[in-house]
Amino acid sequence: MLKTKLISSLSRVFVDSSIDDFAPIEKLSVLKGERVSFQLAHQRVMEEGENMYNYRELFTPKVSGDLAKYVTIREVKNVGVELPIVPGNSDEYFERTTPGLYPDVLRPLHYGGKTIAKTTFPTALWIDVTVPEGATEVGVSELKIEMVNESGEVKNTETVTVDVINAVLPEQTLLLTQWFHCDSLANYYDVPVWSEKHWEIVENFARVAHKNGINLLLTPTFTPPLDTQVGGERLTNQLVGVTVEGGKYSFNFDLVDRWVDMCDRIGIKYLEIAHLFTQWGAKHAPKIMATVDGEYKKIFGWETDATSDEYVGFLRTFIPAFLEHMKKRGDDKRCFFHISDEPQLEHLEFYKAAKNSISDLLEGYVIMDALSDYDFWKMGIVDTPIPCNDHIKPFIENTVPGLWTYYCCGQCIGVSNRLLAMPSWRNRSIGMQMFKYDIVGFLQWGYNFYNNQFSVDECEPYTDTSGEHWVPAGDTFSVYPAPHGKVYESLRIVVFHDALEDMRAMQLCESLYSKEEVVAEIEKIMGETLAFDVCAKSEQTMLAIRERINEMIKAKI
Repeated sequence: MLKTKLISSLSRVFVDSSIDDFAPIEKLSVLKGERVSFQLAHQRVMEEGENMYNYRELFTPKVSGDLAKYVTIREVKNVGVELPIVPGNSDEYFERTTPGLYPDVLRPLHYGGKTIAKTTFPTALWIDVTVPEGATEVGVSELKIEMVNESGEVKNTETVTVDVINAVLPEQTLLLTQWFHCDSLANYYDVPVWSEKHWEIVENFARVAHKNGINLLLTPTFTPPLDTQVGGERLTNQLVGVTVEGGKYSFNFDLVDRWVDMCDRIGIKYLEIAHLFTQWGAKHAPKIMATVDGEYKKIFGWETDATSDEYVGFLRTFIPAFLEHMKKRGDDKRCFFHISDEPQLEHLEFYKAAKNSISDLLEGYVIMDALSDYDFWKMGIVDTPIPCNDHIKPFIENTVPGLWTYYCCGQCIGVSNRLLAMPSWRNRSIGMQMFKYDIVGFLQWGYNFYNNQFSVDECEPYTDTSGEHWVPAGDTFSVYPAPHGKVYESLRIVVFHDALEDMRAMQLCESLYSKEEVVAEIEKIMGETLAFDVCAKSEQTMLAIRERINEMIKAKI
């Protein structure tokens, strides 16, 4: 016997779950240009007298209805989680706190479009309905999902109604980056950096990034000085060619051009130029390789002081040459720049000196950095601060313009994050929070970081989701490397993208009503004042908020 139930995208089916405990989902609403998701939970139940070896059975999910052509079905697969929380840094709103198998990988169906129903534990199918902007289907229609066995018999049928609202989801205005690690892809697939195969893989991963709202791509002009052991190195992945002859620098931007052309091809609008100084203090130069009088070697690195005459002289030659090249392309204003990641107050003088050494060359361009000490902004040292979402309050209270936010491994109490142990409704809460506070941009550091702490070694993401017991599981990456250089999305990145679509729908709703009215409706459903440290407390609350937004839009069109 096969047991099935349609459930929301905010539920997660663990190996010890009971299908009976999930709330069923019977209806959805969606705007044109939007992807809406739900799940079909299923489990094979052994019947009395049945052969004990019938512990698995193959089924083909078949979809029918007016919207069937817009449907994609994948399987939700489990990954190992050893460190769901860091002891002492969690709250009561984590979904799980113990090691185990957690559902996260969204993998295409195997066996020619089939799924395995197991007696040992329940699993789920992830069903996306992506309604294009030009769709003619409007109003309520029914989607039917049949589970067909190997003999062609329909064993179970589930139905859901989908209301396509005749309004187009507005374009994303939020700037979004998740740091893109080209060296991780070369390491995982064992291909030379910037070989044709590497470029193919990089484009596959960048295309999936764009699909999930990433429109600002970390661009390795030089190997990004991020999460690298002091004195150590990450695999060189440098786009800019540097030649030194007679002590003079010249630059080749052919690989930069290829990178920008790739971004154009897949729809990436903005380029996040790699940090010009090392992380956590801006004390040193990043690793920079060059051909010096015919020999290819490292010319700058940990041994180079950030504000040394040698390195500052290099930057003051490179930056004008780079900007001139990008201006000729018409792409210079697409570039966003960094000084150093996550400087603390004790690094203030180092950061200030590093920035002052080149800031005049970048006048008129965005210089932004992840930092959480308001004093950096108050003293005018950073142009565009990116505070983490649990330290953003003073920036909001002082109406810092053009405000960004970020989260990483430390943001675990009260706030939204996409960690594997957090419930999906907490992940998705970030959209309405960013809407309320007019957040301009969002940063998260781990799109595809497959290393351990300080990048000393590589990690296997399917079995090690915490960088070798370094950070809470799910912090280091949001997508999985698939065979042949392809990409599997995580459940978490799709739910985060739902949050981005929530934000866009709320912006549309604001244009029809007002910001105050939209926020009031959200807070009415939440029963409390929305803030970055106040998330939805349940699946039902988060779903009800988005449904109310859609109702308001529908009432006005």
